[in-house]
Amino acid sequence: MDKILKNLRLSKRVDGDRKVVTVKNCKIGGGFVVIAGPCSIESEDQLCETADAVKKSGADILRGGVFKPRTSPYDFQGLGLVGLKILKKAAEQTGLPVITEVTDPRNVEWASEYVDILQVGARNMSNFPLLKEMGKTKKPILIKRGMNSTISEWLNSAEYVLNEGNPDVILCERGIRTFEPLTRNTMDLSGIAVAKRLTNLPVIADPSHATGIRDLVEIMSLASVAVGADGLMIEVHRNPEEAKSDKDQTLTCGQFDTLIKKARTLRKLVEGFYEDL
Repeated sequence: MDKILKNLRLSKRVDGDRKVVTVKNCKIGGGFVVIAGPCSIESEDQLCETADAVKKSGADILRGGVFKPRTSPYDFQGLGLVGLKILKKAAEQTGLPVITEVTDPRNVEWASEYVDILQVGARNMSNFPLLKEMGKTKKPILIKRGMNSTISEWLNSAEYVLNEGNPDVILCERGIRTFEPLTRNTMDLSGIAVAKRLTNLPVIADPSHATGIRDLVEIMSLASVAVGADGLMIEVHRNPEEAKSDKDQTLTCGQFDTLIKKARTLRKLVEGFYEDL
């Protein structure tokens, strides 16, 4: 860990300090937040119905993908600008802050006009031109850990954004690629604990992408809470079987409602266990 600490200049944790990123009335870090919504925005009706449901269950932030980097060029790639406009409408309808992934440095400035938080996806964690461009904005930046990335590389990606003058960075553990083929990725719970110990940044977990299996999302969400995650990012769709992307890991609105109640209950129970939660 000492070797990693040498490279952390702006995110290094000192004297137990903990950064809180404020988005509208939502505080990320030092508390517990839940980000929820569909992997991809498919239509206004689909997003707004899901947005209303996750808000009713207690979600703090609405997610929805509009730029979708896919393994195959023939898969659904997202709605782009149309999707951003739908996301903004859902934000106005629910009052929730919204987050979306941006994949191209050229899209950062104008995408910032529509959303409250910009996301760096796992495939772009080491896209340094993108990180630098995001660092020039005044929007909070959520950085997902790359599927083939070490914890040190993940934390250095945050340093790229911070070094450009943007102090509001959130880390997200979403699983790494190992030799295990059963799950989509292997969720590295230790990565959450290490990141919280070494940095002052909020650290959340994405068990949807970490497992790729709907039935595992709840249990890995609760495991993430138990190790001190500052929040969860959960994929939710009004009808997962109709989802254009990631349907196998997406929860129904009812399943999400059950999960969030359990997660918040567990959070209250473990708060006294760790000084740095």
